[in-house]
Amino acid sequence: MSKFSRLSLVGGVAAGSVLLLAGPAFAHVSVQPGEAPKGGYAVVNFKVPNERDDASTVKLEVTLPTDHPLASAMPQPVPGWKVSVTKSKLAKPIEMHGEKINEAPSKITWTAEGKGVEPGQFQQFPVSVGQLPEDADELVFKALQTYDDKDVVRWIEPTKEGAEEPENPAPVLKLTAAEDDGHGTSGAKHAGAKSDAKMTTAAAETSASDTTARVLGVIGIVVGIAGVGFGVFAGRRRSA
Repeated sequence: MSKFSRLSLVGGVAAGSVLLLAGPAFAHVSVQPGEAPKGGYAVVNFKVPNERDDASTVKLEVTLPTDHPLASAMPQPVPGWKVSVTKSKLAKPIEMHGEKINEAPSKITWTAEGKGVEPGQFQQFPVSVGQLPEDADELVFKALQTYDDKDVVRWIEPTKEGAEEPENPAPVLKLTAAEDDGHGTSGAKHAGAKSDAKMTTAAAETSASDTTARVLGVIGIVVGIAGVGFGVFAGRRRSA
């Protein structure tokens, strides 16, 4: 075997080892997209990959943050899964749209009604959450993943900045700077759209006016020519 072949073989084995070792790092429960603007509402997906090759995921429990409680958490129905939302009384009421709220969603539980998430598959669980806090940079959602052999993986470990990712990290939603309005579109864009609409309307009206003026002008010319012709004809008859 040549020296080049040996290097290629060694390099291939090393690359394969990296992929095998790196694989489990991506097989954890996560929030997607990983960020959302402060002070608004967002639809997030809890992505649950099955990291076992001999069991299926049949249950997911997500605990909502208590340090920054969410007044609303509305899960989207997922075929083949039963969902329930648990509410708890808040130690400190929060205010939302001018009203005080004494209780908030504290946990969402999805339970498979069939086979669940089988080996080699993943499942996403969409939830509409809000109003997102304005005084926090992230929200941590602790999650429990249960398999059909009763094994439970606890995705609850915090990820510290500058440190290596823990073995079972908790899903984290990063909070970014608030946008101009709750719909994700700036007021300037709305103003620009209205301005464009007005300009389009004005242009259309101007075009219509120009067209009308041209038509009337042509009609006037035709009528004038007809009048001149009639006058000449009448003069000739008198002369005769």
